Amino acid sequence: MTISLTPLPYPADALEPHISSRTLELHHGAHHKAYVDKTNEAIKGTYLADADLNAIVLAARGEAKLFNNASQVWNHGFYWNSLTPSAGKPSDKLQQAIDRDFGSIDALKTQLAEKATGHFASGWAWLVADDGKLSVVDTHDAASPFSEGKGNPLLTIDVWEHAYYLDVQNKRPDYVKAVLDKLLNWSFASENFERGSAWHYPAAAQQSAFNLESAK
Repeated sequence: MTISLTPLPYPADALEPHISSRTLELHHGAHHKAYVDKTNEAIKGTYLADADLNAIVLAARGEAKLFNNASQVWNHGFYWNSLTPSAGKPSDKLQQAIDRDFGSIDALKTQLAEKATGHFASGWAWLVADDGKLSVVDTHDAASPFSEGKGNPLLTIDVWEHAYYLDVQNKRPDYVKAVLDKLLNWSFASENFERGSAWHYPAAAQQSAFNLESAK
């Protein structure tokens, strides 16, 4: 199975003026694509050649080159879906969990902003559910709560510089505020929460028979 570069779930200009089409075209068409290409190159002719991406990410832990590329493919696919031009609001079930664990959605956004702006160097800020309890965490480089087995990711904010530098240069807080206020996909977060298991990166053409359990 070839790992695919999943298309953006919206036109490249759909998130403007908060994230420009120039940024999305470079971020998706160059950065995400490079991770896809390097992952496919690395698994060619190996026992992972017919595995889906979720399985590859879990199997590659401890093998830095493959892990960094495969996990970044997964993270970016998840990130595109975490954004939307029509933010909406959480489902009733997710809203109840937010109120229980943070007090309010504004308090949740404050924690996400603190993690995203305070994270040193490259990485990600995540809203995570672990046995139904919500928390906000950050990860470095290519790591994610999914790859580390530390809960079910609901949303993420990419804080690698290429996610925002063309638009706001080094003003990461401006980018983070725009994402939190205008672009978070609460429908996606609600689906992830109510499903209760990790989001699955779309297969290229067919579902793999590779057993995720064998990759753990």
